[in-house]
Amino acid sequence: MQELIKLVSKSSLSELTIEEGDFKITLKQKDDVVAPTYVTAPVMAAPAVAPVAAAPVSSAAPATPVPAAGGEDTSKYITIKSPMIGTFYRRPAPDKPLYVEVGDDVQPGKVVCIIEAMKLFNEIESEVKGRIVKVLVEDQTPVEYDQPLYLVDPS
Repeated sequence: MQELIKLVSKSSLSELTIEEGDFKITLKQKDDVVAPTYVTAPVMAAPAVAPVAAAPVSSAAPATPVPAAGGEDTSKYITIKSPMIGTFYRRPAPDKPLYVEVGDDVQPGKVVCIIEAMKLFNEIESEVKGRIVKVLVEDQTPVEYDQPLYLVDPS
């Protein structure tokens, strides 16, 4: 626990929450009160440019499935999502074969990947039966909680 506190205090994170089953822990850093420093830059004449309207930013995921860029309807697929924050690995070791590939059948309980979180390697098992149709994350990349990892065709 002390190592976790030290890790959070040395990072730029202001808050960290970890949930595993019925266990939940939240660590928050104290806010250091620092008076902001303002510097006035010299004003220079800029050419007149029409303002560009910014696209609206949504922090929530859409409630309905969105077709893929290729126009493919993904609403019939089930998504296997990351249960935690960490690093996504498609194989148990660099010299081992992939857990699953596009076209492979999965059953509930079949390991589909590993997510490394705080030096712990967590095997992620499928909770659905079907066929992998798309891998949504590159091997050895960071993933967020609830981030889609695979699309599975249940038919």
